[in-house]
Amino acid sequence: MTRIKFTEQLTDLNNEMIQMGGLCESAIDTCVDALINGDTALVKVVSQREREIDEKESEITALCMKMLLHQQPVASDLRQISAALKMVTDLERIGDQADDIGEMIAYTAHHQHGEYSLIQKMGLATKKMVRDSIDAFVKQDENLALSVIKYDDVVDELFVQLKKVVIEAINQKEIDGEYASDLLMIAKYFERIGDHAVNVAEWVEYSVTGIHRRDEQE
Repeated sequence: MTRIKFTEQLTDLNNEMIQMGGLCESAIDTCVDALINGDTALVKVVSQREREIDEKESEITALCMKMLLHQQPVASDLRQISAALKMVTDLERIGDQADDIGEMIAYTAHHQHGEYSLIQKMGLATKKMVRDSIDAFVKQDENLALSVIKYDDVVDELFVQLKKVVIEAINQKEIDGEYASDLLMIAKYFERIGDHAVNVAEWVEYSVTGIHRRDEQE
């Protein structure tokens, strides 16, 4: 296999990663829309996105293995392929988390409260993290990857704010305990999506530098 062919496959890999990231963004968006609008019909769309994400994971994994088996990649190429294999696992789990949120919406659809604005902000923040982490991979942009890792603080702070709002709403008897639990669970799923986006960004950092920050911490 010529270097030109390998470069073409590397371009294909980038495009596939962009598509998988786009599916994750769509799943997050659909979850937020379903929650805000109380539209349980959108839950099926989220489930469909989750299946598409699973399929994309398999396609990207197969492409990466093909590139590894039929070419002797240089160190930087090897890191990029290895990082992609790790990244798709976290992207697939983002799809799972979105599907979990979708399942919860059936229990919250009849409620319309101000707490949704904070969850909406969490959704927008995690979507940005996913988009930027994939962009960082394609551009091999270490600084953008680092900004994603730092941006997780925004998601964590929104989660803290939501917990305070929910506790206050319970104390004021504005919402019941079961609904409060559902809200916190949904917010926790969004927080986990943010954590997976951080993992993706850390693998981008590794693909650029050859150093994974968790290895440094050990």
